[in-house]
Amino acid sequence: MTKSIINSKMQRIAARQTSWELRQFRGLRRSHSPAENTGACLTGKEAGIIPDLPAFDYTPPPYSGPAADEIMRKRREFLSPSMFCFYKKPVNVVHGKMQYLFDDNGRRYLDAFGGIATVNCGHCHPDVVKAIVDQTNSLQHSTILYLNHAIADFAEALASKLPGDLKVVFFTNSGTEANELAMMMARLYTDCHDIISLRNAYHGNAAGTMAATAQCNWKFNVVQSGVHHALNPDPYRGLFGADGEKYAHDVQDLIQFGTSGHVAGFISEAIQGVGGIIELAPGYLPSVYNIIRKAGGLCIADEVQSGFARIGSHFWGFEAHGVVPDIVTMAKGIGNGIPLGAVVTTPKVAEVLTRRCYFNTFGGNPVCTAAGHAVLKVIMREKLQENSHVVGSYLKERLNDLKSKHEIIGDVRGRGLMLGVELVTDRQLKTPAKVEILQVMDQMKDMGVLVGKGGFYGNVFRLTPPLCFRKEDADFLVDVMDYAMTKL
Repeated sequence: MTKSIINSKMQRIAARQTSWELRQFRGLRRSHSPAENTGACLTGKEAGIIPDLPAFDYTPPPYSGPAADEIMRKRREFLSPSMFCFYKKPVNVVHGKMQYLFDDNGRRYLDAFGGIATVNCGHCHPDVVKAIVDQTNSLQHSTILYLNHAIADFAEALASKLPGDLKVVFFTNSGTEANELAMMMARLYTDCHDIISLRNAYHGNAAGTMAATAQCNWKFNVVQSGVHHALNPDPYRGLFGADGEKYAHDVQDLIQFGTSGHVAGFISEAIQGVGGIIELAPGYLPSVYNIIRKAGGLCIADEVQSGFARIGSHFWGFEAHGVVPDIVTMAKGIGNGIPLGAVVTTPKVAEVLTRRCYFNTFGGNPVCTAAGHAVLKVIMREKLQENSHVVGSYLKERLNDLKSKHEIIGDVRGRGLMLGVELVTDRQLKTPAKVEILQVMDQMKDMGVLVGKGGFYGNVFRLTPPLCFRKEDADFLVDVMDYAMTKL
């Protein structure tokens, strides 16, 4: 194909994208006229005018794959019936670039969910893609029984980002697998079985991690033993508000009245992700870590969602609480979408796995570790932690302003680009707005913004976009949310 033909084809694609967005804009303007929406106020724009999607100099390649209906038919016939989709009319995502996703019609969406707090560098970041392709062309897979520099190089780089003696890395394929391994190591090291987790926590859905998870939505009726669940130090819905010390006393009570007095460990997220972006009450973790260590246990920090610069103020979520864990687990943002996880601990704790043979065929795969190393380099070079802090703080401020306007917003919380917006139908009773959040989500999708939701009641917006998110993206997100809420 000649260069002129290629250029002509790309111009037609760009024209189709522009035309589609213009038609969508006009159609929504007609269906939501100012007369129907006199209360809207969108950053100085006339009431009823849809916010503009920020400019983005990129055109996706043409899509020639199956339509959404055909994909849905295959899912229903060949995939697990437990799988579900967001939205009344699910989005057929076929392409991604940085903080944007594109559907099968070439329509662009602002991705404010980031593949569930996973795509930290941005979709298809060229440096990460290059690392994957180069390593795949060189060596796709061998085994850790042979030497290869990719796994060693990444382990060294990863250890350099952790405090103290946390420098021994075990690579896994997911966050669930990482948490399973961490819990087993704590039990082996202490020769105890009892582990303390938090109510409302999510640590995975395998045999051991399902026990640590504490929401009935995610727990099957199978044997789950050896985990006690403490009161959740939730500043918004918790029994003691933001008083971390009072919640910590419950952990002491659990040890005294629910165990032998000795425990294997304590596992928690610094900010609960699936639980609804709940940042633990101030002072809680330092007190609990002290209590656990006095009982002979290890402290496990689940950084699957809050790690890798997502919270902005720190590289790891636990650092914001001024604690140093004995074991750190991670996944999601570590690979920017590549199936990769890790457990990092001290040499002394790591020694327990030499008692038997511990082996993982795909953990530390050359392609995955090359991708992870590239992700770490991008985060540092492009100062994505700083961007997460600056843009995240700005976004949180704008969301709090929106809270003062819309009674349905009960709480705005989180750090950096890990933010939650809880919707309630009554601020005093904190009644979950389970139906309304679906209406707002669908309206936002129709206007070009994709967000997540979570929390036990499914009434919390989870805002975990790629860390390359810009202030103009934050403005667009809030303006669209504002507009959608005025339509309730």
